[in-house]
Amino acid sequence: MSTLFAVPITDAEAAAAAGGMAILFLIFGLVGYVVSSLGLMGVFTKAGKPAWAAFVPIYNLVVLLEVVGRPLWWLVLFLIPGVNIVAMIIVMNDLSKSFGHEAGFTVGLVLLTVVFLWILWLGSSTYRGPAAAATAAPTTAYAA
Repeated sequence: MSTLFAVPITDAEAAAAAGGMAILFLIFGLVGYVVSSLGLMGVFTKAGKPAWAAFVPIYNLVVLLEVVGRPLWWLVLFLIPGVNIVAMIIVMNDLSKSFGHEAGFTVGLVLLTVVFLWILWLGSSTYRGPAAAATAAPTTAYAA
């Protein structure tokens, strides 16, 4: 057996290690939040909404609902476990349609949200208006 694991550590050393890990997790969490919020910021900018709203935790969801054309009461759906997942998939589908993309892009937004938000931001996608508010125009393709 190695003597490395046989060396006892003091409470002060354990507390210092725990404090160091907490600071490390805080730094990585903040970097992750900023990276994900940057993509949302670009989407808001293209949609004509304030860019700073992407960095405010609950307000960014309010603005996202405005961008996709969903009513404000949908915030309640995000508080219900299980329903929030379905609601977010619907919102991501509406976001995809609002930028002129199809169902494949929705799958990307659901599975790799940060990457596909950055694609919406830095890519050639243009905001075409809220998808949920748009009504489907009747087609006469099969009319005789």
